[in-house]
Amino acid sequence: VQLQASGGGLVQAGGSLRLSCAASGSIFSISRMGWYRQAPGKQRELVAAVVSDGSSNYADSVKGRFTISRDNAKNTVYLEMNSLKAEDTAVYYCKLRWSGRDYWGQGTQVIVSS
Repeated sequence: VQLQASGGGLVQAGGSLRLSCAASGSIFSISRMGWYRQAPGKQRELVAAVVSDGSSNYADSVKGRFTISRDNAKNTVYLEMNSLKAEDTAVYYCKLRWSGRDYWGQGTQVIVSS
């Protein structure tokens, strides 16, 4: 399984970005997909996750601002980020979890300027 994340960049506070993560392989539709982030000097943390039936959960810090979604036909998971804040600055990673194994993408940098 390979994951390719994209969509990061530099945005002003209050702005929006949409991250995408495309997965190879045939297990995407039955896998749990997640977006994580790691800010400088901090541990990697879960931002949002979505399971195969579309149910999702979010970190408290992003509830109401971020939306995770998946397109099983395209083997892609998205993270729509609105009302971005400086504290959202981090490298964002996607993760696929299936059969007890985790597969990580390479990360995409998000920088929010205040």
